[in-house]
Amino acid sequence: MTLTTLPTITEFMDLSWDRIEPFFVELAGRPLDAGSVQGWLADWSRLSELVDETYSRLYFATTQDTTDDAAEARFHAFLEGVFPKAQASDQALKQKLLASGLEPDGFEIPLRNMRAEAALFREANLPLQTAQSKVTSQLNRIFGAQTVDWDGSEMTVLQSEVLLLDPDRAVRERAWRLASDRQLADRDAVNALWVQYMDLRKQIARNAGFDSFRDYRWQQLLRFSYTPDDCTTFHNAIEEVVVPAARRIYERKRALLGVETLRPWDVEVDPTASAPIVPYKDVAELEDKGQAIFDRVDPALGAYFATMRRDGLLDLDNRKGKGPGAYSTSFEASKRPIIFMNAVGSRADIRTLLHEAGHAFHAFEAWTQPLYHQRVVPMEFAEVASMSMELLAAPYLPASEGGFFAPEDAARDRIAHLEKIVKFWPYMAVVDAYQHWVYENIDAARDPEQCDATWSALWDRFMPGIDYSGLEADKANGWHRKRHIHRSPFYYVEYGMAQLGAVLVWKNALRDQAEAVRQYRHALSLAGTVDLPDLYRAAGVRFAFDAAGLREAVDLLEGTLKDLYAQV
Repeated sequence: MTLTTLPTITEFMDLSWDRIEPFFVELAGRPLDAGSVQGWLADWSRLSELVDETYSRLYFATTQDTTDDAAEARFHAFLEGVFPKAQASDQALKQKLLASGLEPDGFEIPLRNMRAEAALFREANLPLQTAQSKVTSQLNRIFGAQTVDWDGSEMTVLQSEVLLLDPDRAVRERAWRLASDRQLADRDAVNALWVQYMDLRKQIARNAGFDSFRDYRWQQLLRFSYTPDDCTTFHNAIEEVVVPAARRIYERKRALLGVETLRPWDVEVDPTASAPIVPYKDVAELEDKGQAIFDRVDPALGAYFATMRRDGLLDLDNRKGKGPGAYSTSFEASKRPIIFMNAVGSRADIRTLLHEAGHAFHAFEAWTQPLYHQRVVPMEFAEVASMSMELLAAPYLPASEGGFFAPEDAARDRIAHLEKIVKFWPYMAVVDAYQHWVYENIDAARDPEQCDATWSALWDRFMPGIDYSGLEADKANGWHRKRHIHRSPFYYVEYGMAQLGAVLVWKNALRDQAEAVRQYRHALSLAGTVDLPDLYRAAGVRFAFDAAGLREAVDLLEGTLKDLYAQV
């Protein structure tokens, strides 16, 4: 087999396993030595790209329209008939390389990762992992179908969040209660899927020889640079340093609103504005102004975004039946990323676009590494790519710089962004600490009532300042609304670590924007070829999640906010 004999991605997506298997068989049987290893790796890389892109394209189609039964059937057919067999065959190739004792240049980190993955692999887990993916598809269908009636018009729950920016408190409360009631209506269905997740994950860990799914997942996520105890240290540091700062933000908002207590429908509204900021009129304008901003941040990044626009790789608008949330994923064989999001005309959409574009830019930069396995980036740094872009783009958001905001709105938007960063760390601590409890107590976590009680206790610990009196059931249901908890266990603390790294990248940019962007792009281009702390160092910051690092970041954020408050 050579690269030229492999099918195109369009051809590959239509192949059954009996047509794909010979490619793996040939690689498995090919002699492997110092002279042949580079060509062998190149062919394996191309085959991995084709499998990866097929998965990504088929999954993408199911999120574009969660009511498309044909798309779901095609994805499930791949999950059942091809993907687990490809994973098993891929594992055999990893074992072959590891058994050879060869250590190709630039492959040290991939080899370390492969050793960890090889130790985890159990063929018995392949159908269980497929079953997890099916549960996730069912969950996406539930969330995608959640709509509310607003004065005779059907709105998705996400679309209704725009109403939480309305200056009229009665409008906000009504919208919040409608959305929360709609989510509570699916409580039993989501809980049933949750129990399936628990049972599957417990068995997956046992099959791999682990008593704890947390220990299994830690190794699966290739977390070599920190431990569960380090996460507890992070939680405690957030409680010490950030929670008081978040309370100050909430108290300022309460006082400006002139209300006795801050209720959940008061959290997002701008108390200094007479009406919500409407930063763009349609998705075309969102794209156009996004393009202008990326061009200003760095011409190469602007060119990447232009390529995505030209190639139809942006699915930005919200619509009924579309999957929830936002993400960017890579089409590895085509060397193209996509951005999926649900724009509803809000200020938050701009941040989402910047964030997901950061991931897409990371993919473009990572493709400078020649081999698929060199491009596997640790999530803790992947989020630095996205969160840093939100901050690096900030100078160009005003309309005077080609961006979205009139002068009177620019400071308000900046306040909302920086306040959101401060408020995020305590919320992240709730999500992460909750997951540690779940997988340390996986049998108890099968009981949704115990899950509710644990979530509520953590919320009260980390999120003081928001009054949920009379809304205890809504508060307890919060773990339903954080999809990462269900679909990607333990994938959330990365956001907290990366947000700290991103704020420190921004601190560097305040001294020298061009140099900070240069370091940022260099770090992205290293992809998965160096260890996590080295990626942070390449970006010009320290990999840390202690009280000292948080205090440095919070001092910068609060100092900047003080200046901005004086402008509104």
